[in-house]
Amino acid sequence: MTHSGSSAFAEVNEKVHQAGEILGLKSGVIAALSSCEREVVISIPLRKGNDVEVLTGYRVQHSSARGPRKGGIRFHQDVDLDEVRALASLMTWKTALIDVPFGGAKGGVAVDASLLTLIEKEEIIRRWTRSLVHVLGHHRDIPAPDMGTDSQTMAWLMDEFHRLEGFQPACVTGKPVELFGAPGREEATGRGVAQIAAATLEKNNVKVKGATVAIQGFGNVGRYAALVCQELGMKVIAISDVSGGVVDKKGIDITSIFMHKTLESVQAEERIGASEVLEINCDVLIPAALGAVINETNCARINADFIIEGANQPITIAADRELRTQGVVIVPDILANSGGVMGSYFEWTQNIQEFSWPIDKFRRELDTRMEKAFGNVHKVSKKYSVDLRTAAFIVSVERVARAFELRGSLV
Repeated sequence: MTHSGSSAFAEVNEKVHQAGEILGLKSGVIAALSSCEREVVISIPLRKGNDVEVLTGYRVQHSSARGPRKGGIRFHQDVDLDEVRALASLMTWKTALIDVPFGGAKGGVAVDASLLTLIEKEEIIRRWTRSLVHVLGHHRDIPAPDMGTDSQTMAWLMDEFHRLEGFQPACVTGKPVELFGAPGREEATGRGVAQIAAATLEKNNVKVKGATVAIQGFGNVGRYAALVCQELGMKVIAISDVSGGVVDKKGIDITSIFMHKTLESVQAEERIGASEVLEINCDVLIPAALGAVINETNCARINADFIIEGANQPITIAADRELRTQGVVIVPDILANSGGVMGSYFEWTQNIQEFSWPIDKFRRELDTRMEKAFGNVHKVSKKYSVDLRTAAFIVSVERVARAFELRGSLV
């Protein structure tokens, strides 16, 4: 998923450099924060009939300055080393931003998840785990689900890890609730996106109740974001997935469509194309699907006052610049969708303590900490007179650089 000519990793590092310069960091420190500590590329042979197909798998560990590395594993045909580096780096900044004791990592396998049988999927994740077991572990690097993987994939990963290393449920997060997962973890990313949307409206003196929302994506993030937006009193007027979009200006009843696998089977007064949802006239737009969906070709047609980034890097740098000159407020991915890693942190701590929280405690903690992170970024954006994305990077780069220096990594 390359971003309009420049690499995704280079785009993240551009923000790191900018924040580092604003903070007056030495160029060597900025260079250290812009490179990955370890990159592992593996081959994964997969039985196909009476032959074998060889897939490529990755684990990139970007930083451990603030704790064990943390990050998802995605199964997607476009996964490559550059994308995994970019996402590992984003995890470093995301965990620092919300102040949880993790660094950043990311993993992936270049494969079309929609074409895999369950047995193939299990075989791939078990091989991935066996090949990488020496760099994983609950105090080293803790994977989680991402695009094309889910709680079942994490259960297989944990089982494989246990066979090799003994019982350590904290070795992976995003597990099924019945298998040491945390009630609340599955909804955490989408819930965080909705809470951040509400906080953004409030800070900008727009009423949350009745504010109109359009969401691209009806996977885990989009679905829960829609549900919680509705619970908070907002009106979701459009939502889309790969099969297309549904529109209802009076507000879609998310609870009634929540259990649908796709939006194909949903009855609606108006249907639109999957990408047209981005151009709907609304208060809040939430891109919660793929990266680079808002770019130079369509940014002039965006019709929202606020964009809350549910997906990772959904807006290209050029489109971001253009939208901000039009006065659109953009809440960056490293803040907006960090509820997932916050939820993972809660699951990890519970696993280490071997003690489980009730879901209302989980939600309460998540909401409080997301609001605090948003307030902090907002304050820093005012202090330095910068946009929210730059402010978010200033907060996280400062925290990681400080930890890096305190550890004596710089003699």
